[in-house]
Amino acid sequence: MSRRLRRLPAALLPLVLATTLVACGSDSSDGGDDSSSDTVHGISITGDLGKAPEVKWDGKLDVDKTETTVVTEGDGKKIEDGDQVQVNLWIGNGFTQEQAYSSYDEGGQEETVTANDQLAPVFKDAVLGQTIGSRVAVTATGADAFGDAGNTSIGIAPTDTVLIVVDLMEEFTPPAPRDVPSSQMPGIVEKNGKPVALDFKGVPKPAAEGGDLLRTVIKKGTGATLTKDMTLTANYLGMVYGAKKPFDESYSKDPLVQPLSGLVPGWIYGLEGLKVGSRVLLQVPPDLGYGAQANGDIPANSTLYFVLDIVDAK
Repeated sequence: MSRRLRRLPAALLPLVLATTLVACGSDSSDGGDDSSSDTVHGISITGDLGKAPEVKWDGKLDVDKTETTVVTEGDGKKIEDGDQVQVNLWIGNGFTQEQAYSSYDEGGQEETVTANDQLAPVFKDAVLGQTIGSRVAVTATGADAFGDAGNTSIGIAPTDTVLIVVDLMEEFTPPAPRDVPSSQMPGIVEKNGKPVALDFKGVPKPAAEGGDLLRTVIKKGTGATLTKDMTLTANYLGMVYGAKKPFDESYSKDPLVQPLSGLVPGWIYGLEGLKVGSRVLLQVPPDLGYGAQANGDIPANSTLYFVLDIVDAK
C-alpha cells in the first residue's frame, strides 16, 4: 500500500506526544505547578505566545524527574478530557543548552492534540487541565520524554535532559465539508468500469492559498456509518489539478486498509459520517492535505482531488 495518503505530521509533534512511542512512563511533579513563572530551573523563558520562545540557559539542566510549570497562564477555556487543542512545540537539549526542535521553524504549523490517555505521560500535565492561551514548560530526562533510546532525530540522548515548551494556541474546531453538485468537481474517466483519471475540464484552478473542503457524494451507500475510530477499506484515485496522470490509485491493485484517523485530514473530515458502499469526490485544500510539504510528485501547497469508494469500515 502506498504511504502517500497517510498524514504527514507537523514535524515531530505526534512523535513526542503519542503514548505509544514513549517507551517508559514518567512521574509529573504533583500534577504540575499551577503558578505562572518565566523561570524554570533557572532558565529564562520569555516571548509572546504564537512566536518562538526566547530561552536563556543557566548552565546545564540537571533534573531526574518530570516537572511541569505554567510559564504564562492563558485566559481561555480550561482543557478537559477529550478536548482538542492546537499546539506549537519548542524542545531544547538541557545538556548542550541548544534548541533541538521548534515547530516555529516550520512556520508555526500547529498540530491538533487530543487531551486524553493517548498523550504521553510526560505531556499530560502540560495539556490536560491547562487553559487555552497558556505557555507551559516541561523539564524531564531524555529517557522519560522519548523512551529508552531518546530521540536521535533531534539529537536527544536518553541520558540528556530536555526542556519542552508547549504553547496551547487555540481550541480546535473540525472543518466541515461543503457538499457541492458534481458540476463543480472534476469528472471521472473510467476504463473497464474502473476510474483511471480525473477530467478537470470546466473546473476552475484552485486558489494558491486553498479553499474549502468540497465533497460530492456520487453514490450513497447503505452499510455501516464511517467514524474516525474505524479502520477504513477504500479504493481511491488521486490527482492534482491539471495533472496528466494520478499521483496514486488503488483500483489496479489492493484497496487501502488504514485507520481513518491516520489519513490526511481532508479524508477524515470528508468521509466521516458516510456509509459503506458510498462513492465520493473530494477536493482537499492544502491545509487539510500536505500543506507546505511536498510529498513525492505532489508539489507543496497542492489542492488534492480524489474519487474514492468506501468498501468497508470496522
